[in-house]
Amino acid sequence: MRNILNHKTIWMTALAGILTASSCTKDFDEMNTSPNNPTALGPQYLLPTGIETAIDRYWGHRTRFERINIDAAELYVQHLTRNIYSNEGDDYTVSPALVANNWKGFYNDSQLNFQRIITMSGEGSATPNPNYEGVAIVMRTWVFSLLTDLYGAIPYNDAIKGTADAPIYTPKYDPMDVVYAGMLNDLKMANEKLVVGGPAIAGDIMYGGDILKWKKFANSLRLRLANRQAAKKPAESKAIMAEIVGDAAKFPIFTSNADNAQLNGTAVLPSNNEWNQVMKQDGRTDWNISKTLADKMNALGDTRITVFANANKDGKYEGHPNGLPDAIATTYLATSSTIGDAFTKAEAPEVIMTFAELNFILAEAALDGEITGSAKTYFDAGVAASFAQYGLTPPAAFLSKLGAVTREKVLEQKWVSLFGQGVEAWAEWRRTGFPVFPAPDPRAVLQNGGILPTRFPYPNSEYSLNAESVKAGEGLNGGPNDMKTKLWWAEK
Repeated sequence: MRNILNHKTIWMTALAGILTASSCTKDFDEMNTSPNNPTALGPQYLLPTGIETAIDRYWGHRTRFERINIDAAELYVQHLTRNIYSNEGDDYTVSPALVANNWKGFYNDSQLNFQRIITMSGEGSATPNPNYEGVAIVMRTWVFSLLTDLYGAIPYNDAIKGTADAPIYTPKYDPMDVVYAGMLNDLKMANEKLVVGGPAIAGDIMYGGDILKWKKFANSLRLRLANRQAAKKPAESKAIMAEIVGDAAKFPIFTSNADNAQLNGTAVLPSNNEWNQVMKQDGRTDWNISKTLADKMNALGDTRITVFANANKDGKYEGHPNGLPDAIATTYLATSSTIGDAFTKAEAPEVIMTFAELNFILAEAALDGEITGSAKTYFDAGVAASFAQYGLTPPAAFLSKLGAVTREKVLEQKWVSLFGQGVEAWAEWRRTGFPVFPAPDPRAVLQNGGILPTRFPYPNSEYSLNAESVKAGEGLNGGPNDMKTKLWWAEK
């Protein structure tokens, strides 16, 4: 079950409670205390709100100029393309509103809720609960990973402290290596705090209160982050990976698709899948499958394309090139495949991390000598898990068509498996340069000097409200506040 209460309802309830409390005199406090109008929100309400707002924003978001996935990342990595409004992501244009809304949204809608849970559930609080605390640390870490991978240096150690005893209104920016060190430490701490059989939690709309699954997500996410920084901190990353892979009892990780971190949509609005809201409820038909993805999958006889896309009028799965001006892109409406119903139905999951991705991470780590084990075994398991995620099995000749297991091959199949998860696929392309995309169509008109964006620029609000810190953040990134400056973990 995705949502017990709409988050707007939760905050209206909170506001009603606060107004009720403030209208009471000291003498009548006890008389006017109503259990139906609470003056404070417990973690059982903050948790679903934080989870839903964070994942909805990352996956799609139903509001224009908020959609970092389908109006930016999924286009950059050429999973999707546009048939109209190419200046909304497909030609590398990004609006100031999009970068500002997501900066504000992730910090205000997500991180504030997770931080409140940590504060009210931590040791020494009035209501300690290590499982609430651990879950909130995992989710807070995941959102921080999105922010730093999207923008670069970010407020981290000073962040979310506007209401602290010593409030910080102009938080300093931390470099990405410092943010990564903090996130990796926090995930290890979360794994220690989460206790299977410990105190129960409510409002968990992702794993239904299953603490073992949260531990698996914490450790799998830690592997993702260790792998991402491996080229910059090889010894540290190798040690982290060895620690996790070497002790499955202490550091459980995903073992099947049943462990996938995802938020399942429902047929009840507003808890439907965000792509359903945009493409079905709101009737937007602006997106098609990219020619890059369709050509790659068709060449390999990859049957996942029958899930990723709908067949065109000729029964074929075809895409059109990215970056085409609207007048040209619209000519493909009759032949270019639309996004598969599996991704646009109301109940479709909004996916954060999968068993398939974990296996591709381990395959890459094995190839790089960071862990022991067979890269091919991990690679084959990743492919099988990705197919199984959609109720499919790889065609008999599929693995042989892929050929020898190389780093490029691992990352190419990881890119395919990340369909729908454009934000993650974009981070991996920026880190490694794989897959190697074909040259742009000669008819394409691309902004950003024709360079596929390497980051989002900081929002203008930071230059108004936190100018000294954001300018220092530019320096930490080693380049101007544009979409060409490469981030810390970039290998090329």
